[in-house]
Amino acid sequence: MASFFYALNTMKSLSTLLCALLLALTTPAWADISRDQAAAVAQQASGARVLSVEKAEIDGRVVWRVKVLSAQGEVRVVLVDAASGRVL
Repeated sequence: MASFFYALNTMKSLSTLLCALLLALTTPAWADISRDQAAAVAQQASGARVLSVEKAEIDGRVVWRVKVLSAQGEVRVVLVDAASGRVL
């Protein structure tokens, strides 16, 4: 009888661990993109070197404000939507 309860307790522990792992691995649709992802998007869109990345709010929308340096020496700001990851 004790082995039955041990097995039951082990199964509950494993199912709890599995649920926690699945929750940790899934990314909800509403999750913001990370600072590094925003930098990569801006770099790819502009072809320039990323100087800095800051989170800001513009017109009620949360954005990543990515400052880049072009090959010609121009400093530009690329706005990346924090929710979708799209360049604005």
